Amino acid sequence: MKHAATESFDVEIRDVVYLDKAGTALDARMYLPRGDGPFPLIVEIHGGAWCRGSRLDEHNMNEALARRGIAVAAIDFTMPPAASYPASLRDINFAVRWVKSTAAQWRTRPDLVGLLGVSSGGHQAIVTAMRPRDPLFAVEPLAPAHADIDARAAFVVACWPVIDPLGRYLYAKQLQSSGKPYPAAIDRVIPDQEKYWLSEAAMAEGSPAIALERGEPCEMPPLLYLQGEDDIVHPRAQLERFVGAWRRAGGSVTLHLYENEAESFITRRPDSPGTADAIADIGDFVLQQAEAILAGSLS
Repeated sequence: MKHAATESFDVEIRDVVYLDKAGTALDARMYLPRGDGPFPLIVEIHGGAWCRGSRLDEHNMNEALARRGIAVAAIDFTMPPAASYPASLRDINFAVRWVKSTAAQWRTRPDLVGLLGVSSGGHQAIVTAMRPRDPLFAVEPLAPAHADIDARAAFVVACWPVIDPLGRYLYAKQLQSSGKPYPAAIDRVIPDQEKYWLSEAAMAEGSPAIALERGEPCEMPPLLYLQGEDDIVHPRAQLERFVGAWRRAGGSVTLHLYENEAESFITRRPDSPGTADAIADIGDFVLQQAEAILAGSLS
């Protein structure tokens, strides 16, 4: 896959506290292109079956995107055993609003802020984008001067998201009961899903695929959806259900599938051709969205 040559930026990397919850600080690692901007900014949500991982997991991808002129705020958030659903989504919703309220510090604008998530982070990115003003998630207050800012996203990038948590849980249980061989990740994701969601009813309530199939009202920013063709941890049938439902509801989705790549390939296979293509595809998509927004604001 060919990508146009792009400008390369020097990058400043620093950690900041974006939310203090009763004395527990949640950090964001900021990847900031050096220049005048305004740059698009991604709030990046790591994976780990809602229970593991940190803001450092996608360092290579985030730095590469920043070198293309895309700022990134890679965030930590509350996970079990500290708290289960919907605690992490409340942190993520706040992080989007916090970035918008401090946009000038990061050489961006509120209307250029989007979301990117990986696996369970991809699920959370899509939920946040679909439900930016949901009172279940928009809990943590900003300063009164910024109280009118919401978590609407200019775009969303989902890397092999757990797009139907209930469907993936039942799928994983079926794989496990059928006996090996199956991916080792299955034995991790089942207990992790149980710790985060606590019930199958919560998995259904927080499922983007089911929400669309129910006809629930939602925001639908432009979406880029990426997945490896050999990924069996994130079932292809659930991807197809969601993409079809998103399009039927009037949403715009760009789907990229990568040959010879399985789950988590950007992290596990940083030097593979699929990883290089995926990071380039993400950069192209985000820059195209920003270009359209900036052009519209000047017209």
